[in-house]
Amino acid sequence: MRMYDIIESKRDGHELSDAQIDFFVQGYTEGSIPDYQASALCMAIFYEGMSEHETARLTLDMAHSGDIVDLSVIPGVKVDKHSTGGVGDKTTLIVAPTVASLGVHVAKISGRGLGHTGGTLDKLESIPGLTTSMSREQFFDIVRTVGCAVVGQTDNLVPADKKLYALRDVTATVDSLPLIASSIMSKKIAAGSDKILLDVKCGSGAFMKTTDDAIALAREMVAIGEHVGRTTTALITNMDRPLGQCVGNALEVQEAACTLQGNGPDDLVAVCIELAANMLELAGKGSVEECRAMVQEQLSNGEALQKFAQMVKAQGGDEHYVLAPECFGHDTCSVELKASCDGWIHHMNTEQVGLASTALGGGRATKDDLIDPLAGIVLAKKTGEKVQKGEVLATLYAQNGAKLTEGKNELSGAYTIGSEKPVHEPLIYARVTRSGVEKLV
Repeated sequence: MRMYDIIESKRDGHELSDAQIDFFVQGYTEGSIPDYQASALCMAIFYEGMSEHETARLTLDMAHSGDIVDLSVIPGVKVDKHSTGGVGDKTTLIVAPTVASLGVHVAKISGRGLGHTGGTLDKLESIPGLTTSMSREQFFDIVRTVGCAVVGQTDNLVPADKKLYALRDVTATVDSLPLIASSIMSKKIAAGSDKILLDVKCGSGAFMKTTDDAIALAREMVAIGEHVGRTTTALITNMDRPLGQCVGNALEVQEAACTLQGNGPDDLVAVCIELAANMLELAGKGSVEECRAMVQEQLSNGEALQKFAQMVKAQGGDEHYVLAPECFGHDTCSVELKASCDGWIHHMNTEQVGLASTALGGGRATKDDLIDPLAGIVLAKKTGEKVQKGEVLATLYAQNGAKLTEGKNELSGAYTIGSEKPVHEPLIYARVTRSGVEKLV
């Protein structure tokens, strides 16, 4: 078999055989297929697409290119949640302990932030002492005893995706639905959970900018999950404004803890209830409506908060930072961003908000950058709210004045203020399952 023939076949719009896809993934992972041929195939896929079967085969091959996590040693159904990335998205810190407090195991392998999107590992590691790096046996033990744990990806989990994504990133082939879907789902399949919930973001702070594009990606990923025997559901959620009031690592942990205490911002609470309810429904705990009521009860009775504290302690962290979030404090320097005129906030460029947090020290421009865990933004006003000239829109925190100036300049350009009240935008647009697309607006 020759790589030349595989490239030619896809270039001409033909469906690749299982053997051809196997040959490509194995050869590229091992290094026998050079970058220039792999990039040629990616470009052919970019233009010609892949069938549902091709995409599923590519996903399985990438998942099996390295370690596969076997969660069978943990009793019961295991449910995973994946977000396609956003700004202020601290939902894992809320839904994982909530779902675990209702008897469903969540063994979560998460990533770090890069660019304008935050990373769950960075948020958790702002808690003193907490580690997200541990042996597989320790990970399993915490999930068995506590019900949930969040750790980082091992070096040998889906190595084919690591190589392929780095190549796509520099060859203008990132924006391909089958390649995006296989990249995400290969990691979810390798992580070993029985059921998968996908939180597919859309809007200015998301990779998918429109609802239709987000639904198309969700359908592709749900089809892959079902094709390989993993029941998968996707929710299309709004990322045209930051989720919650806080952007930044320690700030988001504080907000997650407050939400688990029953004091979270309305948008964050609403999205977390839907995510947790759908995870429970996947685990067979009842209908989405019944599971929604269970989640609301756990957020009000304190059991979800206690479960989060247990997880933090089991991972070496100081649980007092969860039970008393004010322990975190703030960075030494702060500045307020104020409205320049009267009106209504029509739009927030959410990607710009994330970039402002990065400029303050709360994120990474490159994978080797160090993070200031206390840096970030507390939003006083968001899309749809009325403001007066001079009113505080946000407070920014950083270690020094230079970072504050850079962050403030970035954030000031994120707001669009108009004279008319804007049309209300929903938080959740649609639910995608193997049965099809259910529009929720």
